[in-house]
Amino acid sequence: MTFEEPEPERPLVFAHRGASAAFAEHTRAAYLQAIADGADGVECDVHLTRDQHAVLLHDANLDRTSDGTGPVADRTLAELRLLDFSSWKGARIPEEYGAKSEQFLTLPQLLDILRGAGRPIGLAIELKHPSPYQLKLEDRVLDVLRGEGWDAGTSSVDNIQVTFMSFSPDSVKHLLRSVPAEFLCQLVDDIDVDELRDELSLGPLAGGAIANLMKAAQLEGERILDECDVGLAGPGIMYVREHARTVQRWLESGRRFRVWTVDSERDVALCQGLGIHEITTNKPARVLAQLQSSGQQVQLPS
Repeated sequence: MTFEEPEPERPLVFAHRGASAAFAEHTRAAYLQAIADGADGVECDVHLTRDQHAVLLHDANLDRTSDGTGPVADRTLAELRLLDFSSWKGARIPEEYGAKSEQFLTLPQLLDILRGAGRPIGLAIELKHPSPYQLKLEDRVLDVLRGEGWDAGTSSVDNIQVTFMSFSPDSVKHLLRSVPAEFLCQLVDDIDVDELRDELSLGPLAGGAIANLMKAAQLEGERILDECDVGLAGPGIMYVREHARTVQRWLESGRRFRVWTVDSERDVALCQGLGIHEITTNKPARVLAQLQSSGQQVQLPS
């Protein structure tokens, strides 16, 4: 009697801020395209407005991804809805993906989009720090989710499996009070204090102080993963390349890995070879095509 070898499992593919290589990040079009591409999940970054709405934006300021300027936290939701968050990308939005005025999203609106996927789908929420609202950001996001029917025990809303991420160890520790560890991801990246101090252009004292705080957060995040306090490790692809022994140790300890931002064929292959569980990418369709061509099957969380 002969036995066939089981087909290897493929990593789950999360669309980074939606299909953000195709459409402006965090927009309705980017998320609808990610669903159409077949992404297993999507990732979003969350900030609070002045009137405490959870909105999808990466930056604390509006300048890069809108025709507005200044801090997100200084604007009300109504004021943000008047801004253009998609034209900067230069991509034509298909009519079925909504008008320009419909591209800016709140967290509840993203949940509605994902409910419409018609299949199980993941949502990875990154809590952005530093926030002027500090840990009230986490509390408000959890309140919003509870209002949408989020079940804490399974961390799910209807067909949506929700996980939470942050570079801030304080954020992760705070979330541990309300969210099972298996649904929490500690993000980590390398911080070079001297390099970051120069990039911040804040002068040697202020720049050095901020850089040192960020380095301390990296070390505490690594400790959280060393101690297995959370179920998900979230290193960047550069960190994976530079810290092979640490990555291997965390893998062997049972941490589930979600690596960002994996766009090149070489990096996808590296993640496959290491046994990475989840890949976050700006190009979900292309990454899925590469993974499927390798014959790997989907790997669902246990």
